[in-house]
Amino acid sequence: MSAIILDGSIVHYEALGRGRPIVFLHGWVGSWRYWINAMQIASTSFRAYAVDLFGFGDTTRDPLRYSIERQADIINRFLEEMGIGKVAIVGHDLGALVGFSFIKQWPHSVDRMMAVNCPLDYEAITTRMRTASMTELVDWLAARTPEATSALADASKTDPLAVSASMKGFESNNLFADVRNLGVPSLLVYGPNDPAILMPSQEKLDGLPNHMHQVNLEGTGHFPMIDNPNQFNRLMTDFLALDSGASPRELQMKEEWKRRVR
Repeated sequence: MSAIILDGSIVHYEALGRGRPIVFLHGWVGSWRYWINAMQIASTSFRAYAVDLFGFGDTTRDPLRYSIERQADIINRFLEEMGIGKVAIVGHDLGALVGFSFIKQWPHSVDRMMAVNCPLDYEAITTRMRTASMTELVDWLAARTPEATSALADASKTDPLAVSASMKGFESNNLFADVRNLGVPSLLVYGPNDPAILMPSQEKLDGLPNHMHQVNLEGTGHFPMIDNPNQFNRLMTDFLALDSGASPRELQMKEEWKRRVR
């Protein structure tokens, strides 16, 4: 286990590989742990970091830092302390929102962003996702397999206030409207079977700028990286292999993803 002290608080992270930096940010259910498989794949070409956000996993519980903006700030402090420059970010639901908040504040620090099951507005988060306990969410959203059980083993460590505070802040902050025009190449990935986060409407998709693109991973739910890791990792590596600054819409040229694009 690796940890760093930032502003007097313990921030837990894990790292693999060498190369350009990529940061994995977990969501409301779980911790860094469900990124292990994706980190192993990415580490063949990247230095992969996975960070536990405040109130999750083995990072300090601190209600003053549970807003999405404060979580993004600690990512910035982590990168500064570790001497990490421009990064790629892969974030899942809350982690994707934290990633977009980071882009809003430090747009020139992000080369590209992969946002997995990211709610584009508060209404995209279903009522049960907002109100259920962590135990109920794990039972509801995760497959009953040994792999899922292991990947979500840290869910019980979550401070419920970290979930509710970040959701409340998101309700009053139209974050996506602020970042959609900043020009950072962003791939929106959704599991169509996710009962917790609703996919964007066709109207929202039609209005995406050229540097943003959506791909749906058929047959997956709230945790595409667990439900079908091979499919998820292929898409991730294809996206990471694009030239810096290239639009993720170029993925359409590959037959592998054409039938998964809306």
